[in-house]
Amino acid sequence: MSKVLILGDGILGKELHTQTGWDYISRSKDGFDALNPDFHHLITHEHGVIFYPKYDTVINCIANTDSYSDDMQSHLDINYKFVVALTDFCNKWDIKLVHISTEYVYANNPSPAKETDLPLPDNTWYAKTKLLADQYLTLMGGDYLICRELHKANDFNPPKVWDAKTTGDKVKNIAPLIIKLINKKATGIYNVGTGDKSYKDIFPKGELINAPSHVPYDTRMCLNKLNEFLK
Repeated sequence: MSKVLILGDGILGKELHTQTGWDYISRSKDGFDALNPDFHHLITHEHGVIFYPKYDTVINCIANTDSYSDDMQSHLDINYKFVVALTDFCNKWDIKLVHISTEYVYANNPSPAKETDLPLPDNTWYAKTKLLADQYLTLMGGDYLICRELHKANDFNPPKVWDAKTTGDKVKNIAPLIIKLINKKATGIYNVGTGDKSYKDIFPKGELINAPSHVPYDTRMCLNKLNEFLK
């Protein structure tokens, strides 16, 4: 059975840990700093000598998810440069890297977008740096899995809901799909979601309003590859 480590304890990291009991490390619990990553948590030391990795699978849930921030450097440092360092480390130690991406890389694609489509992200540093990380991992990664998805907190019930379309869902429904992909040893890129829906379907109590002009209206993804693999 795989020995799995979750990096990060945000919405998705916590849910994965809750549903599986997999180990996790984070800034709040362990002082892990993605700006100056030290991967000693991932390898076994004895008398100062490195022998072997502690885990054979690492799930990267660390990201700057401030989707519409114009802070380019922060997005670049966390969403891209950290992934480069993590990819190179995992390659060195033959660790499988599961990277959590976003359906927003398809913001300008005709929907529903397929994994084989060339992603056309919206003009945000969030989407662009997430896609850069996907591309680096695709080109330079060894054993990897990229999960493109959108998740919302289980207890998030906004009073107003944007009129937009997605394949995302509350995190309690997205996490099991990622867990199944990992347990079945999926590799490559997978769109991960629970089917076509509107944000109103996820948050039925909220008042439906027009989305701001900068928000993608439709980021639905084709889930055929996911559904076929998980049969």
